[in-house]
Amino acid sequence: MREDLAAITWPLLDWYGENKRTLPWRGGRDPYRVLVSEIMLQQTRVAAVIPYYQRWMEELPDVAALAAADEEKLMKLWQGLGYYSRARNLRRAAEMVMERFGGRFPERYEDLLLLPGVGDYTAGAVASIAFGQAVPAVDGNVLRVAARVTGIDGDILDAGVRRRFRALVAAAVPEDRPGEWNQAWMDLGATVCLPNGAPLCGECPLARLCEANRLGLQDVLPVRKKKAPRRVEEMTVYLLLREGRAALRRREDKGLLAGLWEFPHVPGTWTDGTAAEPLAAWGLTAREWRKKLAARHIFTHVEWHMTGYVLTAAGDGEGFAWVDGRELETLAVPSAFRKFLDEARRALKEDV
Repeated sequence: MREDLAAITWPLLDWYGENKRTLPWRGGRDPYRVLVSEIMLQQTRVAAVIPYYQRWMEELPDVAALAAADEEKLMKLWQGLGYYSRARNLRRAAEMVMERFGGRFPERYEDLLLLPGVGDYTAGAVASIAFGQAVPAVDGNVLRVAARVTGIDGDILDAGVRRRFRALVAAAVPEDRPGEWNQAWMDLGATVCLPNGAPLCGECPLARLCEANRLGLQDVLPVRKKKAPRRVEEMTVYLLLREGRAALRRREDKGLLAGLWEFPHVPGTWTDGTAAEPLAAWGLTAREWRKKLAARHIFTHVEWHMTGYVLTAAGDGEGFAWVDGRELETLAVPSAFRKFLDEARRALKEDV
């Protein structure tokens, strides 16, 4: 077992100097750009984040612009990234920077932790990359690499084990290049010490220092306890059309997808013979049943199985907003309803 990580510093930094990824948020030390990129990258692949990050920076180029952004604009810019509370926390963090810190990002790691939505990893990333503080930024990539290099077989989902790894990494952070050090761990884990499939040990600068490589434990480490199976929720979704408009409603301001727009739906799977019944409760009458749809969406802890109906309807529908194609594009509809959103675009275009 290897618990002193000092020996990996220069091989890792030398490798990073030659192999670092070119990413739009790198190349500067603006804490706002670092914060936005790190929040977007939580639970999301780099390739998916890049276009969102670029659009975000065009619309909200600095912390003052984000603090002043309205809810609809914020959610529309985030639409499709998922975990929408991240966007709201980003704006709350921007508001705190403006109100509590006079528009200047706090430089101390401990002060960064005060910002909404900022935990140990994100505070470490901003503090080290933007302000040159010698603090670690330990995410899933770092935990995987550290587990393999050290040979430690504790469950990386366990809080105590994670604290142990953070302490080991913290003890080895170089005072003069902490930002590069943290980004080197991230890049090595993302491109060489891979999470799925065999790691590319032949390309790894740490291979001769790695306990997993020495002992042939690459497939065993890191240890990760199996997660509980996702809960399955069945629902029936209605794409309701009326005079060139589609019905949407806003979700509650708490819980999953809080405050976003959605297509009306009810729990359970309603068959062709019973699918009209929820319409009466909404004060609507079906006119023409056009199409039946099926879709699934996977969240972290729940999986939606959706049966859908496309139909024209008469009536206002209690609590519904009837929007045309142009208005539809201004509202944030979560990617869980992507199939219905695409169908709504087609239907509204045809009904013009």
